[in-house]
Amino acid sequence: MTSTGPVDPVNAAVNAVIGRVGPGRYGVACSGGADSMALAHATIAAVGARDVVVITIDHQLQPGSGAVADGVAGWAVEQGAAAVVRAVDVAERASVEAAARDARYAALDAIADELGLPAVLLGHTARDQAETVLMRVVRGTGPAGLAGIPARRGRFHRPLLALPRTVIDDYVARHALPIAADPMNDDLGILRVRVRTTILPALRIENPQLDAALVRLAASAAEWTAVLDELSGPYATFPIDCAALAAQPPAVRKRALARALEDADLEHAAVHLDELDALVLRPPAGQVSLDLPACRITRSYDRLFAETRGAGAAPGTPLVAPEGPYELRPWRPGDRMRPARLKGRSRKLSDLYIDAKVPRAERDGARVVVRASDGEIVWAEHLGVAFGQGADVTPKPA
Repeated sequence: MTSTGPVDPVNAAVNAVIGRVGPGRYGVACSGGADSMALAHATIAAVGARDVVVITIDHQLQPGSGAVADGVAGWAVEQGAAAVVRAVDVAERASVEAAARDARYAALDAIADELGLPAVLLGHTARDQAETVLMRVVRGTGPAGLAGIPARRGRFHRPLLALPRTVIDDYVARHALPIAADPMNDDLGILRVRVRTTILPALRIENPQLDAALVRLAASAAEWTAVLDELSGPYATFPIDCAALAAQPPAVRKRALARALEDADLEHAAVHLDELDALVLRPPAGQVSLDLPACRITRSYDRLFAETRGAGAAPGTPLVAPEGPYELRPWRPGDRMRPARLKGRSRKLSDLYIDAKVPRAERDGARVVVRASDGEIVWAEHLGVAFGQGADVTPKPA
């Protein structure tokens, strides 16, 4: 009888994810570093090269980055896998790392859509998880932030998230994988680099098993957050009923507010949740607003509304009508609309605004999109698209 021997931890981790996702074509995000090269190699071993697309995103932040991306693609093709290289422009922001991450995920999403990939594997490891948790503590975070990097979010899967870097290095050495050095890993201007090279080593003097402890903390926080998500779900969508939410425990209230902001893709910090919670708990009198980094939250009529800055429906934002025979204009007394929630029944726009508890100051300058052929209102600010209309009638920022 032939003994198969122990399964390598990298192969086992990848095989576990493949088993959960099922057969199909897999994308693997690969920068050329040790983590992602080990992941790409193990994925090819698990499903076969013909079912793997190695994707390299060139952030164009360092000289020679294009050559590194081409080198990764060449290696993938040598293995028999498909390869995609895509250059992205990283927006100028205070955090280069955050801007690069946003550009990278947008590109990965677009490529997965183009190729019909149901899953994209990412090479984050336990070291990345430990660094992320510690960075969030340093910056200030709530309990949900301690959950760190999720093992899965949508089509993105992270098979190596529980594996220490020593396991990855052993795998790379055993298979003689070519590794590209990233100069940004030596840039002390980046918080993650300072955490990796200075802060974590100092803390490991107090606890040599600190990385494993931070990973366990993340897993525990994720378990607690899952329970809070279940309890907060009924209250986690704007507009929020303040009276109903105020009756819940503080942890549920704040998680509902965080989820509502996350679902609306609105940037916020833990300190904002305390301020929003106070807004929910205040007596229902008058109208009060709170400015967040990317939006304004207003309490009016005992409900909490979110107005994004720069989005199509934000009051005062320059808008242009959709292509085709449409006109964008302010709403007028006597205007009527067939909102989606009434399934085709027509009502005065003024009544619809009152029903939706839109504050008077906001409805006064509200705009509508009108179909030129018959004068039908197909979209109204604060109310959205009319019954039977698609998102294509929504105006865009000018």
